[in-house]
Amino acid sequence: MRILPFSWFFLIPILTILFSIDVVLVSCQCLNDQRSLLLQLKNSLQFNSTFSTKLIHWDQSSDCCRWSGVTCDNASHVVGLDLNSESIYGGIDHSSGLFSFQFLQSLNLANNRFNSTQIPSRFGNLTSLRYLNLSNSGFSGQIPIELSYMRRLVNLDLSSFYGLGFSSLKLENPNLKTLIANLTELTELRLDGVNISAKGNEWCKALSLLPSLRVLSLSNCDLSGPLDSSLAELLSLSVIRLDRNNLSAPIPEFFANYSNLTSLSLSACGLTGTFPEEIFQVPTLKTLHLSDNRFLQGSLPELHQNGSLQTLALGKTNFSGALPVTIDNVGNLSKLELANCNFSGPIPNSMANLTQLVYLDLSTNKFTGPIPSFQMSKNLIDIDLSHNNLTGQIHSTHFKGLSNLLNIDLQHNSLNGSIPSSIFALPSLQIVRLSNNQFHGHVHEFSSASLPLLNTLDLSSNKLEGAIPLSFFELESLNILVLSFNNFSGTIKLGMIQKLHNLTTLDLSYNSLSIDASGSNSSLSSFPRITTLKLAACKLQNFPDLENQSGLYNLDLSNNQIDGEIPNWIWKVGNGTLTYLNLSHNLLAYMQRPYQISNLSVLDLHSNQLQGEIPIPSVSATYVDYSSNKFNSSIRADIGSGIVVGPHMFWKQGRNLCNEHIDKFVLLILPILGFFHTSCDDAKAEAEENIEEPTDDTEDSDDDEDEIEDRAFLGRNFIKQVEHTRQWNAKKDINQRIDKDPE
Repeated sequence: MRILPFSWFFLIPILTILFSIDVVLVSCQCLNDQRSLLLQLKNSLQFNSTFSTKLIHWDQSSDCCRWSGVTCDNASHVVGLDLNSESIYGGIDHSSGLFSFQFLQSLNLANNRFNSTQIPSRFGNLTSLRYLNLSNSGFSGQIPIELSYMRRLVNLDLSSFYGLGFSSLKLENPNLKTLIANLTELTELRLDGVNISAKGNEWCKALSLLPSLRVLSLSNCDLSGPLDSSLAELLSLSVIRLDRNNLSAPIPEFFANYSNLTSLSLSACGLTGTFPEEIFQVPTLKTLHLSDNRFLQGSLPELHQNGSLQTLALGKTNFSGALPVTIDNVGNLSKLELANCNFSGPIPNSMANLTQLVYLDLSTNKFTGPIPSFQMSKNLIDIDLSHNNLTGQIHSTHFKGLSNLLNIDLQHNSLNGSIPSSIFALPSLQIVRLSNNQFHGHVHEFSSASLPLLNTLDLSSNKLEGAIPLSFFELESLNILVLSFNNFSGTIKLGMIQKLHNLTTLDLSYNSLSIDASGSNSSLSSFPRITTLKLAACKLQNFPDLENQSGLYNLDLSNNQIDGEIPNWIWKVGNGTLTYLNLSHNLLAYMQRPYQISNLSVLDLHSNQLQGEIPIPSVSATYVDYSSNKFNSSIRADIGSGIVVGPHMFWKQGRNLCNEHIDKFVLLILPILGFFHTSCDDAKAEAEENIEEPTDDTEDSDDDEDEIEDRAFLGRNFIKQVEHTRQWNAKKDINQRIDKDPE
């Protein structure tokens, strides 16, 4: 059948829809002057051709309207240029051919690097522009007044995201009001990262000049509060982002009147007062970010059915109260982040009905009761319920079928029962933290092939018993293995970690284990990535071979049965990175010479049988304990900043190393450890007697104090470690007495 030529015009839209064919009529082919302008622009731009995907392909041999990044209208005029992420770093200045495209309506130069050059004022010549995107392009300095000449602009994006290393743009002269006063057709305004530095009534009233504004994004703009009532005039607002400004004010109730509101983001704004509950009930609201506002109070109301909310982030606020049992009414909820708040009460069972949930963080609250089942939330990738008061058992069905789950963090609760084997059958799992609970019983063997990605396993501070599953030592991706403070038993050969090539942290301390380090040369010596090794109270009888450990900085071999001498290679472990060494409560008698102690912040040798001269610690030492040994020499005046030299004496020496803040800190900590304390005044007096010519360090005293305070005892983790050791030794002494005198 013969089809008349004119019939093809009727087939063009049909072919386009059915077969996605790009149909370009002859009349839309590139005009010579437009091709010349485009090639002139390409030749003037400085860009990295290796990373270019558009400019690199512009050439004479093809239709310029088909070039990537180029859009033409029906008259073959260039109306759109999209050079986003083209690795452009120069070539746009006042003489650039870019400003000769008189029909240009859309220009995208986002994600390039113009090396902190100023936005050329000739952008004002592009008066037909409707869309301008210069975000994250490396422009800096004052935004030129000429941008206000583009009166047809509908979408303006000059944002620069925090942390990308760009110098910021600023709006001083012109200010915000002057820039946007003529841009009355704007529907989207993004100036994130631009330094506006305006008070609440100034910038709010300036924005009220934009009656059609739907998207307002001014995060990190150095804006001040309070939020002025003039914002209530912007009835079309759908997206509001004002994060990281210093608003320091309550959220006005009129925000609940934005009937089209889909996203409200006010994180880290210094918000105060009580958050209006009515905003939660806005039916169109999908995203609510209020995190990092410590003085913002509020509670979650009962939620209406079929709500649109998808993301709710309230972390680090002062929100409190119980979670509503109607939380499953927001069936599209995918992210719930309530960490570091004051929520309390049980986690409602209705949360099990949130089938779209992807991310759940309820950590560091006061939640009580059992954990609901999440087996219906098949998209979950992260569960963090740590640091609460949760109780009850974890059943095998709790996390059943969660094949996308990456992280389970339940540490610091009061959960009990056994650890279900089903946890070790989740194929995507990377992190398991169950420490500081009341879990008991055996941990059963499992197929290591079912956990190919697991990199962190922390079961410490529970009541687990029996043999450590051999499966743990076959997890080839394992980076951190912490099993301390349980009642695991049996003999472990260090060679068993041979398959753990990615291991950086191993802690088996304070169990009922016997660690066999003999013949371990081929195991530990082949793991140069280990940074932390803790084998306290593991019945070790000799030093593991650690000479090749180039990154080790934390080593604890205390409360063992190691005798003889301390090898001199131990001071070189980590090639100078070793900062913590604990060899206390062993049977060590000598220190192999020659030796030089360097870079150690903490050195604990107490409760051994060491003889001879007292070793001189490194100048960086903040805690040294040589007590309960048989050293026979006196203490030197330059021996260090804080040393326990006898059973009940804390020694501080040197005027510039005695600080009243540390003194108060020590007064709190040392009684816990059973020590008496020599005050700063006494230490200073003794220092003046021992040091004939003290150095004048007035100029650097503040820096010294800050450094000392920062390093004092390596913070809370070190204190906790010492306290654990003290408790262990006290328990051991009691057991020994019972063994000696059963009555």
